[in-house]
Amino acid sequence: MSTTRWWWIRHAPVVNPDKLLYGRLDLPADTADAAAATALAARLPRGAAWLCTPLRRTADTAAALLAAMGEAAEPAVEPALIEQDFGAWQGRPSREVYGSLPQDDPFWSNPAGHAPPGGESFDAVLRRVQPAIRRLSDIHAGRDVVAVAHAGTIRAAAALALDLDGNRALRLAVDMLSLTRIDRIRPASGDEAWRVVTLNWRPGT
Repeated sequence: MSTTRWWWIRHAPVVNPDKLLYGRLDLPADTADAAAATALAARLPRGAAWLCTPLRRTADTAAALLAAMGEAAEPAVEPALIEQDFGAWQGRPSREVYGSLPQDDPFWSNPAGHAPPGGESFDAVLRRVQPAIRRLSDIHAGRDVVAVAHAGTIRAAAALALDLDGNRALRLAVDMLSLTRIDRIRPASGDEAWRVVTLNWRPGT
């Protein structure tokens, strides 16, 4: 039997005073909270495979955590784990975006199935991320994998483990600089199984 241990970390906060929907906008992370980074790093395994996404806020966060651990790993960039594409909504204040939707808009009854103009739905995120998690679990079978990613990505991982549809997965809180621990268990014969160990743990809680 092989157990692949996923350590999912949402990136550190970004400077976003206007509360914009930033999605795939490439904003840097604010990693100034050294105490939080140290507390989170203390829970992470040594000698793990590290992954981040093409957006620099994940690379910034990974670098801060690795520095706190005194490790020199180079995270591999995994494009399939990138955040949801909010299309025309990106760069606009979230209050403005959601306030402009009429009460009968399909978004309100099926938010996971709704794609912003020029973007992708959360259901599409599940279809993109979950096969990548299975592929990466096979590549790193039996190892610890630290993946610094985004709220949408981590909800997709939790949805895979808990067999949730998109709308149920959107109910999960994934805070900045939080840790979610999920195991992929592959027996010698038979189907894979998943185990959720920790969901949305934050330093100081």
